[in-house]
Amino acid sequence: MTALYRKYRPQTFEEVVGQEAVVRTLSNALDSGKIRQAYLFAGPRGTGKTSMARILAKCVNCTLGPTSHPDGTCPACLSIAASESPDVFEMDAASQRGIDDVREIRERAATQPIGGRKKVYIIDEAHQLTDAAWNALLKLIEEPPPHLLFVFCTTELQKVLATVRSRCQTFVFQRPRLPELVRKLRLIADSESIDVPDGALALIAGGGRGAYRDAESTLDQLASATSGSISVADVLALLGTVEDEVLFRVCNFVVDNDTRGVLEYLEDLSAQGQDIGRLVLDLLEHLRHLMLTQGIGEVPETLPITEEARERLRDQAHQLAPATVVRLIDLLHVAVEDMRQGGDPRLPLELALVKVTRASSDLSREALAFRLERLESGALPSREAPGPAAPGPAAPEPAAPGPAARAAAAPRPAPAETVSSFVMPTLNTPPAAEAESPAAPATDPVAERPAAEAAPREPVSIEAAPREPEPREPVSPEPVSPEPVSPEPVSPEPVFPEAAPVATASSPEPPRLALDQLQEAWQRSVITEIERAGTGGMPAATMFREARPAMLEGDTLTVEFPATATFQRARAADPKNLAFLTKALYEVTGRRLEIVLATGERDETEREAEHPETEEGFVERMKSTFDAQELDVTS
Repeated sequence: MTALYRKYRPQTFEEVVGQEAVVRTLSNALDSGKIRQAYLFAGPRGTGKTSMARILAKCVNCTLGPTSHPDGTCPACLSIAASESPDVFEMDAASQRGIDDVREIRERAATQPIGGRKKVYIIDEAHQLTDAAWNALLKLIEEPPPHLLFVFCTTELQKVLATVRSRCQTFVFQRPRLPELVRKLRLIADSESIDVPDGALALIAGGGRGAYRDAESTLDQLASATSGSISVADVLALLGTVEDEVLFRVCNFVVDNDTRGVLEYLEDLSAQGQDIGRLVLDLLEHLRHLMLTQGIGEVPETLPITEEARERLRDQAHQLAPATVVRLIDLLHVAVEDMRQGGDPRLPLELALVKVTRASSDLSREALAFRLERLESGALPSREAPGPAAPGPAAPEPAAPGPAARAAAAPRPAPAETVSSFVMPTLNTPPAAEAESPAAPATDPVAERPAAEAAPREPVSIEAAPREPEPREPVSPEPVSPEPVSPEPVSPEPVFPEAAPVATASSPEPPRLALDQLQEAWQRSVITEIERAGTGGMPAATMFREARPAMLEGDTLTVEFPATATFQRARAADPKNLAFLTKALYEVTGRRLEIVLATGERDETEREAEHPETEEGFVERMKSTFDAQELDVTS
C-alpha cells in the first residue's frame, strides 16, 4: 500500500465513491439502530471493502454513535483511523487461517470493549479460512455477545461456506466506472499539485482495471518518476498500455480487408517498441466491446471507456461485420494460449489478421464456414484483395463492386420519386448566377460553324487529377458536340485540364459533366479522394461507398443509397461527412455541386426477384469464393 493511497483512503461514507447501494443500506441501519452481528463484504480487489469495514467500526464506536456520520475527532475515531484502537482487530486469513487462530478469537470475545461500544473483528481474505475454522466460528457468528461485531472481507464469495453466508448480511461491491475513478484521481492530483492531463488520467484509470488501490498506486509511482508532471507518453511507457487510436486503426484495416496495410502497421508498432502481447489483450477487449455493442444495439453504459471512444465504438460496430468480430476473437485466443506457454504472440496475431482480411488464404473448416456466411450475407470475395499498392502518381485501381454496387446497377425508379429533402449548401457559389443568366439557346452556336472546322473531340475523363497539372501546349479552339448546354456558373479553378471548357469568341463555358462519367469515376476517384482526407475521411468514405450518383441536374447531384443501407444513409447526412464529399467532388470535377441524399424505395430482395441469378452465375460465384473447380462426374 502506497503512502498516497493510505492518505486518501475514505474515512466517512461521504468519501466512498461508486458504492451507493452499500452506503445507503448501512447508513439506514445505523440511523435506525438495526445493526447486524456479522457482515460479509465481497467484491473485486481494491474496491474499498476493508476501508468500508473501518468506517463501520467508527460509526458504532464514535462518541456520537451509533451514527452514520462519525465526527472523526473523538478518541475512538482517531485511534481507528491510525489502526491503533484496542477494540478493532484486523486479521489476515491468508496467514491466520487455522482453528487455533479462531480459538483465540473465541477466548477474547467474552471480554468487554475497552474504549468503545463494540469489539469489531475485521477478517480479510475470509475465503482462505479452513472448513474447521469456519465450523468453530459458526456458533459465535450466529449468537455473539451484544458487544461483538464481525466483518468478513473476501474477493471470492463462492468459496465462503453457505452456512456462514446465511448468518451474515452480504454486500457485493461493484467495480467503479471509469468516470468515477477519473474524478477520484483528479481530486488526488489537484490536492497533491500533480500536473496531469485528463487523457493520462483515463489511461491510469483504465490500467487499474476497476481497482482504486491499483490506480492510485500507479498515480503515486508516476508522480515520483516524473517529478509531478505526468504526460500521456509517461503513462504508456510505464504501463505498456495501447492507445485507443491503435485499436480503432487496426479494426479499420479489417473493415477495408487491407492485409498489406495492417501488416505494415504492426511492423511500425513493433519498431516503436509496442508490447505485442499487451496489444493482443487490449485488442481482444476492444473486440469484446464491439461484440456487445452489436448484440445489444447500443454501447453499454458499464464499459470503461471515455465518451469520445464511445462514439467511435458505435460507428465501428456498424462498419465491422459481426461474423468478422467473432472470427477474429476466436483466432486471437490462439495468440493468448501461445503467450501462456511462453511463445511470441506476434506471429499468431499476424496470422489472425491475415485470415480475417484475406479469408481465401485459410482452408480450415472454420474458415470455410466463415466464408460461406459472408457469401450468404452478400459480401463478395473480390473485396478480400491484398492492400492497395504503394502510393504513387497514378490513381488507384477501382475496387470490385460490393453488394451496394450490385444494387446500384439494378433498374431504379424515377429520380423524382426517391429524392429526399436534405440538401447540402453549395460552397462558394455565386448567389444570383442562375437568376441573372439568360435562357439557354435552342441550338449551340458552335454547331453553326463551317463543317471544315469540325473535328471529333476526345471524351472528357473524370478521374482524379494530380495536384499540380503538367503544363500543356496551347490548344486551338475545337468544336464540341451540338448538344444543348445550360448556362452554369464558371468554376473558379478547374481541377484537371481535360475538363476545361473550350474558349469561344462568345462567352466562356464551365466544364462539361455527365452523369455516366461521374458514376464511372465514383468508386475509383471520388471515394479515393475522400480517403485521402486523412483519419476523418475514412468513416465518410465507408458511408458513401454504399451509394451511387443517381441524378445530375445542373449543379445538383442526387446521391442514392440502397434501402438496406439505412445506417449509412443516416450517418452520411452528418455535415462533416457531406463536407468531405463536396470537397472530393470539387477536386475530381472542378465544380461545386449541391448534394441531395436519396434512398431507394425497393429493397435488395425485390431487385433480385426482377433479375434472378442464373445457375451458371451461381456456380461461377461459388468457384471464385472457394477457389474450387467444376468436375465432370458423368465420365
